[in-house]
Amino acid sequence: MAGAEDGPGQQPEVDEDEAAYSRRWGAQHAGARELAALYSPVAGALIADFLSGVVHWGADTWGSVELPIVGKAFIRPFREHHIDPTAITRHDFIETNGDNCLVTLLPLLNMAYKFRTQSPEVLEQLYPWECFVFCLIIFGTFTNQIHKWSHTYFGLPRWVVLLQDWHVILPRKHHRIHHVSPHETYFCITTGWLNYPLEKMGFWRRLEDIIQGLTGEKPRADDMKWAQKVK
Repeated sequence: MAGAEDGPGQQPEVDEDEAAYSRRWGAQHAGARELAALYSPVAGALIADFLSGVVHWGADTWGSVELPIVGKAFIRPFREHHIDPTAITRHDFIETNGDNCLVTLLPLLNMAYKFRTQSPEVLEQLYPWECFVFCLIIFGTFTNQIHKWSHTYFGLPRWVVLLQDWHVILPRKHHRIHHVSPHETYFCITTGWLNYPLEKMGFWRRLEDIIQGLTGEKPRADDMKWAQKVK
């Protein structure tokens, strides 16, 4: 309860019972913080996988190579990838990962700054959130590399093959499902964990139906044109 002498500009004292209750239940509970530290990295990987699916689905399904700027710079590589899926395996490290590294550089620098300047007490409170952000950034940064490995059938390091076999990262066999024409499913390319549940939910098809109903645009129309050029 607040003390009787608390002035209008003073913070009221926190009741000891209320403080003890907060420590026993809710986000401040020690067990809850420990649990959050365990599941937050997994949540980061899941969100990275989902975001990879959203970007992949958007570029595969909508737009045209003729669009200004984004057409040639962003959409065209996705069209060409369906024609020659192994071309990505001939890209060097910078070409494969450079764009994603630039996007994630600032969040990583911000995280390093906080770990350098914040007190241990504050860092303890932030730890689950920072674990989530760190795993989101790391998985997101190397999504293209993981995608490249899923198309590489010879000469992969043993540890990469093990990660694929354990489905920690996108397995090669799993990703082949997406490359069956008309390339309308299994868009998540970081871990691939969300592909099956999203497919069972009809997630992408429902989104496509909504967008087609609102805009009249047909999903994958431009991708189909590119496929016809090759035949």
